[in-house]
Order: sequence, then C-alpha cells, then structure tokens
Amino acid sequence: MSRQASRQVPKLLQKGGQFNPDSDLESLQAGAQEAEFAWCVADCSKARNRSALFRAVVKAVDYPQFFGGAFDGLYDCLCETVDDQKSGLVLLFDRLHSADPTLEGDIDELKSTLEDVASYASDAGKAFVFGFQEAGRHADDEPGHVHNWSDADS
Repeated sequence: MSRQASRQVPKLLQKGGQFNPDSDLESLQAGAQEAEFAWCVADCSKARNRSALFRAVVKAVDYPQFFGGAFDGLYDCLCETVDDQKSGLVLLFDRLHSADPTLEGDIDELKSTLEDVASYASDAGKAFVFGFQEAGRHADDEPGHVHNWSDADS
C-alpha cells in the first residue's frame, strides 16, 4: 500500500465515494473502524445477474427485506442503511464478476446509484464509501452443474 493511498483515507471517510481496494484496503479498514463506520462485504462470487447481485448487498448490509431488481430499490436500501449508522458505511463488492454478459450492462448504473448514495450520505452528515474487487467473468456453464447460493455441491 502506498503512502498516497494512506493519506487519502481520512478524506474518503469524510466525503465518501469509490475506493480502490487493491491499493488501500487495510488502511481504509483501520480508518473506518476508528471512525466507527459499519464495514460490509457483499460476497458477489455467485452473482450471475442483477437480482443475485442485489441479494448479495441485502445480505451484506443485513437489510430486513429484499427489494427486487430495480436500482431505485438498491438506492433506498443503502440510504436507509446509511441512516442507521453512526458515522457511515463502507461497502465492498467482493469477487464481482462485472465481465459477465448479464452484469456487464448494469455496472455503469450500479456505480451511478452508489455515487448517488454517497451524495445522499454526505448531505446527511455521514459518508458512504464503496469499492469493487473484480473477479472477471464466471466460467461458462457446464451441463449437469447447477449454480445456487448454497455452498454445498449440487
């Protein structure tokens, strides 16, 4: 991790926005803990479409209900979650398969929605910070193999 990244953490925790987990994850995690931010990790490893991606977010932030497949619902979910926090929220999208054809078209709208949440949080005197750990593309489907949310083999 670079010193430049470490110096950016206080600013990021104050203003919110996107961070690069490849360069400043440890420093951000320490700063977020010190500033009493909630730290959430959305396990996107099995998300093959928008709905599954949203389910990963719902699970990560412990939102009490699933809101469907609309970005307006994601925005409401994250804004309510930010409101429930003392200082703010950090959301890491872990192993996001943004190169999957079913997700590829949604990434720009996802980022735009997350930026809108960061703006909302800033207006509320809090911060929303988000980052993506990319995982490329899922392997192609294999005949006889069922993809599900369970860790057990099918």
